Amino acid sequence: MTHPASTPTILLIAGHWLGAWAWDEVLEHLAADDSPAVAMTLPGLDRDDPERAAKTLDDQAAAVRDVLTRHGVSADRPAVIVAHSGANAPVGLVLDRNPELVQRVVWVDSGPVAPGSVFAPDLPQEVADLPLPSFDVLGQQASLEGLSAEALERFRSRAVPEPGPVLRGIVELTNAARHRVPTTLVCCSIPSAQVRELARAGHPVFAEVAAIEHLDVVDLPTGHWPMWSRPGDLAEAIRSAASRTD
Repeated sequence: MTHPASTPTILLIAGHWLGAWAWDEVLEHLAADDSPAVAMTLPGLDRDDPERAAKTLDDQAAAVRDVLTRHGVSADRPAVIVAHSGANAPVGLVLDRNPELVQRVVWVDSGPVAPGSVFAPDLPQEVADLPLPSFDVLGQQASLEGLSAEALERFRSRAVPEPGPVLRGIVELTNAARHRVPTTLVCCSIPSAQVRELARAGHPVFAEVAAIEHLDVVDLPTGHWPMWSRPGDLAEAIRSAASRTD
């Protein structure tokens, strides 16, 4: 299918333990109006890759750039990147290294990482990867609101352990141009008003939000995995963000 040259490619990237499959329902909704969207599986999250546990944040960032290139993305035709949860680390690297390739970034219950961030600095070196924890444990770390028993079963059966090098990797950011990339926050488990308040207060998890020059916020109240709990509404938020020109 061809799309007008002005229509940006939308690249969907899910967080920890997840692959392209996590976006299936959202892609169905986006396809309804021919939105040119594609989902990718980050290196390390393909269960068929025998070397997946050795993948790094650099590997993931390089893979994102490769997918963009394969879909004709360039400085003259930048993409919209949609990053959920822990996908913010590799996408942050892409924004830092190639901001000209990104027309807009959409953070889904996530946000920009700060320079020097490490997701799991205390994870022992001997831990090769981190499996999806029990839902009792996971629910203490992120909201499971809105997820059906079927969605939880699919999550459990298809989740791939997160590579240790990714979790221990330092996010090295040096290019202030990343702050000039137009940004949409889709706020699900934390309301946008609270996110803004934490950003103003300099909370380390949200401090980078305060540096964004062109910020748009969307409240989509639900749990941390809106691609399963509110896929149609999430697709509409993504579609709307992709159509913005600021």
